[in-house]
Order: sequence, then C-alpha cells, then structure tokens
Amino acid sequence: MFASVLQVYRGSLSGFQVNALFGAYALGLVPALLVMAKVSDRLGRRRVLLTALLLCALGSAVILFSGGAFGTILAGRILVGVSAGSAFGPGTAWIKELSDTGEPAGTGARRSALALTAGFAVGPLLSGVIVQWLPSPQTTAYLVHITLVALTLPVVWRASESAPPAASPTAGADGGSRRGAGVMSVLTSRLFVTAVLPTAPWVFGAATVSLAALPVLVPLGGYAAVGGGVVAAVTLGSGIAVQPFARRLARRSPAAPFRTGMASVIAGLLAAALTVTTGSLLLLLATAVVLGAAYGMLLVSGLQLAESLAGPQTISTVIAAFYSLTYIGFAFPVLVQVLGKLWDPALILIAGSALAMTALATTLIAWPVRPASRTAS
Repeated sequence: MFASVLQVYRGSLSGFQVNALFGAYALGLVPALLVMAKVSDRLGRRRVLLTALLLCALGSAVILFSGGAFGTILAGRILVGVSAGSAFGPGTAWIKELSDTGEPAGTGARRSALALTAGFAVGPLLSGVIVQWLPSPQTTAYLVHITLVALTLPVVWRASESAPPAASPTAGADGGSRRGAGVMSVLTSRLFVTAVLPTAPWVFGAATVSLAALPVLVPLGGYAAVGGGVVAAVTLGSGIAVQPFARRLARRSPAAPFRTGMASVIAGLLAAALTVTTGSLLLLLATAVVLGAAYGMLLVSGLQLAESLAGPQTISTVIAAFYSLTYIGFAFPVLVQVLGKLWDPALILIAGSALAMTALATTLIAWPVRPASRTAS
C-alpha cells in the first residue's frame, strides 16, 4: 500500500526521506522475523498472527494521525515492519504445515509465495487509485487498510492451529539447544551459504528497484500515483505469473530457477538503466515484467530450498532467516537515490547488474557443472 501513498509525501519531504520511509519498514521487520519465529514455535502460529494483524492496524493508525510529520510516519512504518516480520516466518510455516497433508512437496512454499506476492501486487494498485482519484488519500488509504485488517482478524481466529504450544517449559533447555544447533547447521550448510545467502537479497532488490526507484527516476506526469501503482502491480503480477515456470525449472534441476532468476535480475537492471536514460514508459513496463519475474522466481525457489533444508523444529526460524536476507533488498532504492546524487543513476544500475553477476556465479559453487561423460560414468 505504502508504495503508492508515498506520492502524497513527495511534495513535503525530501527524496531521501521518502525512500527512507519506504525502506524503514525493514528496520522493524528483520528483528521481528528472527524473534517471532521462535515465539510462534512455543505459543502457536495463530496467536502470533493475530498479534501481527493488530500491530499492522496500529502502525497504519499512527501514520494516519501523523499530520505528515516525518518522525511519526517513520515510527508507524517501523511498527508496520514489526507486524510484517511477526507474520511472514510463522505465516509461511503455518501454510506449509497445513499443506503437508496429502499435498505434493513444495505446495506450502508456492502458496506462501503466491499470497505474499498477491498482497504486494494488489496493495499498490488499489492505493494508487485512492491517491490519484479519491479525496483525502492520506486518510482514505489507511482507513481502507485498517478495515481490511479488521475483516481478516476473525478469519485468522477460526483457522486451524498447526503448531501447538510447547508441551513443557523444561524441554526448552535440552530441546532448545538441539533446535538451535539444527538452525545453525542449516544456515551454515553449503547450499544455504552458496545458493540462498547471495541470491536472497535480490528477491526484493529486483522488486523494489522496479516499483520504488524507477517510478521516481522516470517521469510519469500527472499520473505519478496510479502510474506507480500500475508499475508495482505489473512487477509483482509478473512475480506471480512466473512461479509455475519456476516449478517446472526446479523439476529439471534445483539450480535452474536460481540461475534463471539471477540472469533475469541482470537483464532487468540493464533494462532499467536504459529506461532511465530514455524515459520510455513502454520500456518501463517491460523492465517491470523482467524484474518482477526475477523476484517471483527467486522467492519461490529460495523458499522451497530453505524449507527442504530445515526440519520440523527449525522450519519457522530458517524461513525467518531467509526473509531477513530478502529484505536487505529494500535498501536498494535508497542506495540508488543517495548514489544518484553523485553519479548517473543509469551507471549505478549497470554497476548493480555487475554485482548481481557475482551472485549468479555462486550458484556454480552450489551446484557445480559436471561434464556429461563423467556424470554418466
């Protein structure tokens, strides 16, 4: 939602402040991800998700009554980040656990990625319409969001619990140490370090360059709000559309969706540089499709690999670690904004594509390419 509402604040806040507000939600999100995943293992998924929803509504209420003050909006954004961090790890684990009975492997990861991406796609488009054409968008957008949260609360309340609270607090000393060791063994495993760690930041790195940085760098005329919403919807809609293709690639080779996703990041950043140079709106939409496809492919493949590496006692925490890495990408638009004052933004995007090539190279370490004859023998 906030991606489009940001247009309202561009007249009263600096470009750095606007991009900082967009990325600040990661300041609350990452710590909450790491903490609330373990809390949900003990208290259950439902309690944590209900708390997250209430915090989300509170964050919107804080921004609603901020009066446009940067510090208050920042506090509200961090609150929203805490709520998101409280939801993503436990929510993804909850969906996987509910999908485990009678469903093919990977179903939970696909459903989680689909739900997450659908929210990210529809939110900016709806709020873009509100900001562009409805009165008092600073009020209306947040009231709509709070209303949607209120409608969601009873649905979550009635959902089946999948991870009951720990049976006994005494299990924490012994079982907790084993659980921690399991998490560390996953996070230091070769596949996690060489495949997930270098590619995960590009999940939201690709998406936010498209939906947050490019609508600022490419003039959208008098339709900045709804235009930004359309770019966000195209970006994340492409992320949804590409996920069946990512699954087919994964069936051929676990390395394929990672390598294809990173190749799409590289191509998308180069296209973004050309878009900024030409100011072409058609090229902007094409770039959004490529970067969105990269986002969707890396998200679903990263989630599936993280889930496959984790055991039942560590899955929530491992997923939280994965999401924490993905949200590093929310800093990318801020970097483009800051460095754009020193160098041409197109050059910064080209440099980003070169950095993405190093992440693509690490997948060759994760899954070495072997000669066909040697493999056959």
